[in-house]
Amino acid sequence: MPENGAPAGSLPRLISVEELFADPKFSSASISPDGTKLAYLAEKHGRLNVWIRGVDEEHEDAVCVTHTTDRAVNSYFWTDDPRWLVYRKDSGGNEDWHLYRVDLEAPDEPALDLTPLEPGGRAMSFTLLKGRPGTVLITMNPRVLYFDLFEVDLATGAQKLVWEQPHPLANVIPAADGTLRFRTQLKPDGIVDYHAIDPDGTERLILAEGGLAYPVGHYPLLPTPDGSGLLVGSYQDGDDLRLVRVDANTGEQMAVAAEPGRSVCDMGMFTEDFGYPPSVMLSSRTGEVVAVRFVGDRPALKVIDPEYAEIFAELAALSEGEISSVSSDEAEQRWVVSFIHDRDPGVTYYYDRATRASKLLCREHPELDPAELAPMTAVGFPARDGLPLHAFLTLPVGVEPKNLPLVLYVHGGPWAHDLWGYHSEVQLMANRGYAVLQVNFRGSSGYGRKHITSAVKELAGKMHDDLIDAVNWAVEQGYADPKRLGIYGGSYGGYATLVGVTVTPDTFAAAVDYVGVSSLVGFMGKLPDFVKPSLVNNWLAYAGDPENPEERADMLARSPITMVDRIRTPLLVVQGANDARVAKSESDAIVEGLRERGVPVEYLVAEDEGHAFINPENLNRMYYAIERHFGEHLGGRQSGKDS
Repeated sequence: MPENGAPAGSLPRLISVEELFADPKFSSASISPDGTKLAYLAEKHGRLNVWIRGVDEEHEDAVCVTHTTDRAVNSYFWTDDPRWLVYRKDSGGNEDWHLYRVDLEAPDEPALDLTPLEPGGRAMSFTLLKGRPGTVLITMNPRVLYFDLFEVDLATGAQKLVWEQPHPLANVIPAADGTLRFRTQLKPDGIVDYHAIDPDGTERLILAEGGLAYPVGHYPLLPTPDGSGLLVGSYQDGDDLRLVRVDANTGEQMAVAAEPGRSVCDMGMFTEDFGYPPSVMLSSRTGEVVAVRFVGDRPALKVIDPEYAEIFAELAALSEGEISSVSSDEAEQRWVVSFIHDRDPGVTYYYDRATRASKLLCREHPELDPAELAPMTAVGFPARDGLPLHAFLTLPVGVEPKNLPLVLYVHGGPWAHDLWGYHSEVQLMANRGYAVLQVNFRGSSGYGRKHITSAVKELAGKMHDDLIDAVNWAVEQGYADPKRLGIYGGSYGGYATLVGVTVTPDTFAAAVDYVGVSSLVGFMGKLPDFVKPSLVNNWLAYAGDPENPEERADMLARSPITMVDRIRTPLLVVQGANDARVAKSESDAIVEGLRERGVPVEYLVAEDEGHAFINPENLNRMYYAIERHFGEHLGGRQSGKDS
């Protein structure tokens, strides 16, 4: 039985929303290629910005090298020229990402926009070129519907077109030296063709694979450093996702990393935006894969290169958590390592392999005491049709874990997964006295081919049944009070919330829909035009084709907006005005439908946010509203502060 960390009756202090959702004091640290400097994110101008300091210096000695005031910088990259650093940023959450260059010799000068695109244009990928310092490859869409590949000079920003995308479903994968070594093509049947490209331009088909088991494509996906092979996340002939090397000359496949009963984490594409740890870790010296992450009760990192077994063991010994990310200098003597932990929101260490000396660089939120926070426990149970479901249960500290109000927290995607680790939202709810249940319902990634494909055409069907089975399990185990069940989720999780209060209107006593889909037809119609051709293995396959009359009717029948008259659960709706994935009209429709019937609904809109809120003032407003909403209807603790 899960333990909740403290004897009954010893309630922890009420941790404020501001503490839980403040910007970290220090995060996303990495070491420079020459091993002399650290880069990291910390607050400046009320937003996260990039700071640089010497490896032996403290924050008081650091220099802030970015100067954004409207929205945080969440990702940055060292380059192979010690003068230049680049970072990525959008505007107001619209996901029109631009890549900016900072001159570390003149950190007070404005950053240079390397991707000066018109509205609707965005930079999608960034690749350093081996042996060509100061030059990078950037994939971006100045033609809006087409993502072309450009060679860009970091000093001047000068661009040179390298490859012009001939079709929205085609792509190229350059080798480390910039050679266009592989080409991909998504076909109408959902199969992806992978071609190797010879120096004379000759192409060879080396892999044809795809379909329903690959709703977000093949991940991980990267060339070997010498270009002789392509590393691909593949199920091959089994149920578990493996990392497979496909030979560029023969097409021969060899499993590089495989674990019976466990899948390689396939969330590489979402790592920066949604907090997933990287799926693969590469050598700073050779570029080869040295470790691969597998999904499970804890996100386990498997070292596949024996040369690195000792150093990863030394790094792992620095914390009780799991390794989240590492960086090293090119000599691989100086390392920076960050950890995942369920009750500690991020710790980062510096480690010198030559001396075996280590030091704690910082905790992301040193004001939070892990002893006051709630542990997360992996649990499992079968769905009503027998499909194994994996979940995480977090129980409040200091409360007997019986007959508690419960919040079912539903992840987005749906082709994503919940994972063990620290989650501010979970800790907020646990601190207020709620049990929190997160279930990897069918369609979630990370649990095998059968698990993900069993969700085809099951939106508002078996995918919803899994969620109901999960809360029923919690009730049957005695953890949850069946009269005090809440549901909360964002994106697909918001859709699942709306399904929860329409398909099963008597189950939940309170609900929070955060940037959720209300109409499957409306949602797909408002996706950016450049995204629509790539929907064949995901939304078209799993939800339906709105151009097909029969499937369109089924999609509408599975859309909460067509069942809005069933809603009687107290509902809070949260939306970012600049959301590029789920348009604001999706939330507007639900709110208007309820207000027309005179049904109370609270609607919170942030004008300067998109699909995920990141500005602290908006996060505070949102989570105070959630605290109050669940407190009023489920009975949890409240701070008494108005949002």
